Amino acid sequence: MKTIRAICVILFLASSFSVLSQTVYTTKSGEKYHKENCRYLKYSKKAISLDRAKQLGYTACKVCKPTATNTKSKKTTNGNSLSGSNKSDTSKPKKTTATQCTGKTKTGKRCKRKTKNANGRCYQH
Repeated sequence: MKTIRAICVILFLASSFSVLSQTVYTTKSGEKYHKENCRYLKYSKKAISLDRAKQLGYTACKVCKPTATNTKSKKTTNGNSLSGSNKSDTSKPKKTTATQCTGKTKTGKRCKRKTKNANGRCYQH
């Protein structure tokens, strides 16, 4: 009986250290935090906790209006994520930001167009 009670106490204490942290998303160059499905996260998205975003000086997006009640929650223990490493997390991210085309023009100069293609070339090259 005492061992069952001790196990219950240990389980209760272990679960009390668990903290729910709200997940919001930021962009590489932005100053606002967003919900996961915000249109401004089309090309760049980085997950961060709501508390950390506020500490870093980010403000809420006026389009998606993220709050503590309408953002995803992620269970953490002592600040570390409990989610295991998924194959989707370790896979290479898609190239989503536009870069300058690597093609050459007829005069031998580098093309000035921007592209999002994985091969680094615009539609003309």
